[in-house]
Amino acid sequence: MQKQALVLGAGGFIGSHLVKRLKAEGFWVRGVDLKFPEFAETEADDFVIGDLREQSICREVIDRRFDEVYQLAADMGGAGYIFTGQHDADIMHNSATINLNVVDLCHKRNIKRVFYSSSACMYPAYNQEDPDNPNCAEDSAYPAAPDSEYGWEKLFSERLYLAYNRNFGMQCRVARFHNIFGPEGTWTGGKEKAPAAICRKVASAVQGGEIEIWGDGTQTRSFLFIDECVEGILRLTRSDFEGPVNIGSDEMVSINQLVDMVTEIAGKPLKKHHIDGPLGVRGRNSDNRLIEEKLGWRPNQPLAEGLKQTYAWVERQVRGNK
Repeated sequence: MQKQALVLGAGGFIGSHLVKRLKAEGFWVRGVDLKFPEFAETEADDFVIGDLREQSICREVIDRRFDEVYQLAADMGGAGYIFTGQHDADIMHNSATINLNVVDLCHKRNIKRVFYSSSACMYPAYNQEDPDNPNCAEDSAYPAAPDSEYGWEKLFSERLYLAYNRNFGMQCRVARFHNIFGPEGTWTGGKEKAPAAICRKVASAVQGGEIEIWGDGTQTRSFLFIDECVEGILRLTRSDFEGPVNIGSDEMVSINQLVDMVTEIAGKPLKKHHIDGPLGVRGRNSDNRLIEEKLGWRPNQPLAEGLKQTYAWVERQVRGNK
């Protein structure tokens, strides 16, 4: 009998790629989101445009016992959206409401395997002040002190899904994503992440010109290519380990280094003009010891390889918009 999967947030970047992978594995897939994927036709067998904050919509789409449910739906975006403080109430209310609805209705349908996408934003800000030595080991989450309300909601929802495991015998799996990037991701408009934003700025810049960089550029991050993210999601969901576990790259770079990598790929030397802007923590890097121990796997694709594919895609979008 054909297996069935439900992908919530299937119109988003990670969700649309996950749908493609599940279809390639032979699943019947239902996708749900407020919008269709922006840059490619969905490959889902059934795609429902619906607001998961509404219980009636959740009941409509969680209408059977799916073999696997992937909960990626959230009110989220890049630093320009999360760290200004202007969207805090929406971020907390919208995402928490979705998660409260989804996990309870999955329980009532006797669905066991539910994947929940948390974020590295839930790690304490006090462990990420040194850009060269951030601490993002999974057990460093407490005492809790996320750097944003987005992170606080993620931490609450992690505990929500794991409580349903303890109290109702579910098999929810929790992963903490670290800056996922790649083709068909948001690349303009304020919700884009750093790799897409830098690719856009470089692609739009004139040869020998300059691009604006938020902050002094010494803040550090790691960035995980979308294909490895999807691989990690599936491995965790089908494992005996509930998490939480990091899904991210441990190849840490400064934002200045990231810019240099993209300008080299583009063959376009540019000056950096540092300006004030929302930054988040000073340093963040995925600690991959636990995922390797529990799953026997860790992401290993070099950042430059994923950036080449992403820059080529973003450059085509920029050219197409001119």
